[in-house]
Amino acid sequence: MGKFSKLKKALLITGFLFLIGLAYRAIFITPGKIGASAFDAMPKKISVNDNGLFAITITSTDTVGGFLSESGLRLGEYDEIIPSEDALIYPGMQITINRAIEVSIEVDGKTLKNHSTAKTIGNILAENNIVLGRLDKVSPSITFGPQSDEPIIVTRIDIEEKTIAEDIEFKTVTNTDSKLGWREEKITQKGEKGIKEIKYRITYKNNQEISRVVLEKNITKDPVTQITTQGTHMELGKTAKGQATWYAFKGGMFAASTTIPKGAYAKVTNTANGKSIVVQINDYGPQGKGRIIDLDKVAFAKIASLGAGVIGVKVERILN
Repeated sequence: MGKFSKLKKALLITGFLFLIGLAYRAIFITPGKIGASAFDAMPKKISVNDNGLFAITITSTDTVGGFLSESGLRLGEYDEIIPSEDALIYPGMQITINRAIEVSIEVDGKTLKNHSTAKTIGNILAENNIVLGRLDKVSPSITFGPQSDEPIIVTRIDIEEKTIAEDIEFKTVTNTDSKLGWREEKITQKGEKGIKEIKYRITYKNNQEISRVVLEKNITKDPVTQITTQGTHMELGKTAKGQATWYAFKGGMFAASTTIPKGAYAKVTNTANGKSIVVQINDYGPQGKGRIIDLDKVAFAKIASLGAGVIGVKVERILN
């Protein structure tokens, strides 16, 4: 190797050792001249994430707060910055700004308003100490991001199984007795309601029942049939035959007659079909020729069609 090459190599080694000496002196020996303050003033490349908007920039400021002032970035009252404003800036740092939005939560009959920097609705609910049940529904979904103009609606869904005792109505059987007067009725066996237990699955939406499904039925007490005896004996007076018409008056088993006094009863039989009814006389009439009784509309309909208008009847006054 020539003398020139050896000299060149020696100069390179000497220069490298000189640079190392300067660096050592700057860091460990003379910080007042080149130390931390000089380092902080040096331009530093950092990244900024402003609520999802990313940028890379150069700053010579030494704190996050200084960078905000330098760049004109402003924080709202509820905004969050990471790291804090008094943190020192170093090369390669990322500053993250989470912008708060106003959120509205409808839950348990109340509307809660708050500010949040959370990125999901699930986290917002957690911030507000709202615990969801297994069946509860949230709109929008808890995985979605919040929107300031869209309320968060929590719908409580509850399901319970409940057994309820309910009455079973008793039946009534009527027997007749020709020895008893027609207005006499006797209860020969008193009816009693039964009891059944029904198991339901009941679904509630925000504490309001929205559905009820029967799961099981059990009869715990059978009903007792009521047995009555109705008398049929009538003492009938003079019979009259003629025509009957109808009119709308009281809407019951009543009639008007010119021969039977008010308050008395009469048996009226349709001579065409043999159907009979018992009516109470409450008016005077009819006046037409051949017409012997004027039946209330309800009474007339039991023995003939209202469309018939006039029918042939047999009228017998009831004496007992």
